[in-house]
Amino acid sequence: MSPRAWLWRGNVEDYADPIPHRRPLAAVWQLTPTDCHDDCMIGRLHHVILDCPDPAALAAFYAELLGQPITYSSDDFVVVAADERSSGLAFQLAPGHQRPTWPDPSVPQQLHLDVMVEDVAAAGPRVLALGATTLDGEDVYADPAGHPFCLIRRPWWAPPIE
Repeated sequence: MSPRAWLWRGNVEDYADPIPHRRPLAAVWQLTPTDCHDDCMIGRLHHVILDCPDPAALAAFYAELLGQPITYSSDDFVVVAADERSSGLAFQLAPGHQRPTWPDPSVPQQLHLDVMVEDVAAAGPRVLALGATTLDGEDVYADPAGHPFCLIRRPWWAPPIE
């Protein structure tokens, strides 16, 4: 697990590392991007995308449910997020979509993750090393359980990934 995952947000004296052999807390707080080449996160979640028969209608439902605006809309893709520079939920047109029958697995849940990265070409081998497999499509992978996700270059409006 990345040292950043254990970053304590309180007082240093209150920090108790459950894995004592790890680097000291001061080293965790002083990490720079060059210190964590293979030890820190690869990317940051961009959007959670739900396949659906009517993206605009489902986005309107979630915008109301979550109290967040629709920040992007096209005929086949709509985003609900806190603002235009935030990650959020997205809704993608899926012709022939079948409603999930969860918990009955006969029609499983349909969604995938977009993970923003600084360098898609560099991130690909790293996610494969974690156990992902490649799927058909540009920069499309499956996690070890088969759930699809895409690597996308960090949009200009998102803070750099460190």
